[in-house]
Amino acid sequence: MTVTADGHAAVQNRAGNRIHVGEPVHNEVTDFLYEEAHFLETGEFEEWLLMIDDDVEYVAPVRRTRLRHEGSEFDPAAKHFEESIDTLKQRVRRIRTRYAFAEDPPSRTRRLVTNIRVHETDVPNEYAVASSLLVLRNQMDEPTFHLIAALREDVLRRHPEGMKLLRRTILMDSAALSTNNLAIFL
Repeated sequence: MTVTADGHAAVQNRAGNRIHVGEPVHNEVTDFLYEEAHFLETGEFEEWLLMIDDDVEYVAPVRRTRLRHEGSEFDPAAKHFEESIDTLKQRVRRIRTRYAFAEDPPSRTRRLVTNIRVHETDVPNEYAVASSLLVLRNQMDEPTFHLIAALREDVLRRHPEGMKLLRRTILMDSAALSTNNLAIFL
């Protein structure tokens, strides 16, 4: 993750060539993100795992409130989670058991993915993608939703079967989360 002096993250590996809305690659990336949101919202986690590259890095650093002169708000050492393909598969297997207490009954989620910006990288067939994410989460019979807002910095890699997620850094807007746990995928 690259973080600027003002505490904001910069999309990694951006070579500078922006791919604009309406261009075929932008459409493909947008479709990938929407399909991913669908699989996560409907609990089709095995289908979602097929969208993940075997070399995936899936990370959410902890945000700390700091003054501008104190440096980045994102702590490079503290993370809400740091996942690989093996740990993501393990989490999916666990969700399917009776021991996934945080997700039994399952959360009801809605993912709003917006402000998608796509850039070429210095690696052929890889694309740097920044998107805004708002997750609405409801559990049990609660009358309200928990909100998780974040910037996601992704790198997608083109495979013969389509795009796959190679790297995701989730930069949550809140330093204190309003949800009880992060047993859902972001």
